[in-house]
Amino acid sequence: MNLEALTQQVTSIAKEVGSFIRAESKLFKSSQIEYKGLNDLVSYVDKEAEKKIVESLLLLLPDAGFITEEKTVSRKGTTFTWIVDPLDGTTNFIHGLPAYSVSIALQQDDRLILGVVYEINRDECFYAWKGGGTYMNGVPVRVASNKELSESLIATGFPYYEFDLLEKYINVFRDLTQVCHGLRRVGSAAVDLAYVACGRYDGYFEYNINSYDIAAGIVLVEEAGGKVFNFDGSDLSFETREVIAANASIQVRLGEVIRRYF
Repeated sequence: MNLEALTQQVTSIAKEVGSFIRAESKLFKSSQIEYKGLNDLVSYVDKEAEKKIVESLLLLLPDAGFITEEKTVSRKGTTFTWIVDPLDGTTNFIHGLPAYSVSIALQQDDRLILGVVYEINRDECFYAWKGGGTYMNGVPVRVASNKELSESLIATGFPYYEFDLLEKYINVFRDLTQVCHGLRRVGSAAVDLAYVACGRYDGYFEYNINSYDIAAGIVLVEEAGGKVFNFDGSDLSFETREVIAANASIQVRLGEVIRRYF
């Protein structure tokens, strides 16, 4: 398999679907919002975007399976699985905030081997494949080189359901705000990870996160020289639904703060 060529094909799919989402953003009305759960929003745009992505990816790897946020397809693969979030940052999209993305990853057995995140409003396509490095609109990118939290900007995501760990999370926020340049909440985990990969953020952490939110971004960060772990410092597992991403030094220091409470 030529992963570089496959990645380029996936970037084309992400951009094409991104153009559809961009066009629909000008027409979308609040009456078209649907609810999957508490504060868990979805729209026809998410569903249609996912269908378009699935149809296109099936042409590339007809035998592959899918894990998708909107579950418009139920298909298990033997070797390859696409992990897709058609519109990461749906709440931003619905409210007209310009930070949302298309996220597509490919998993071979239990290894992530390809990742594409297309940030629609800035027209920035981040992509990476195993052993090939990470790129943004064709330019190689790397994680930030800062070694200290005191020089770092950290991204996170605020809990919007399952609030049993909220007090611990607030304690982490409190401690981090006193030792770093600041905390940011963009509203798209895929974008957060892409920004870690290109050095805009020094680190990122979040819990209650799903595989389709972060799979593509994990490939971006790792191929850009970064590290991705669970809160306890162990190798990342989607089952834990938590993630820390940064360069090696910041990952250690960020993990130390988080483990005071988790």
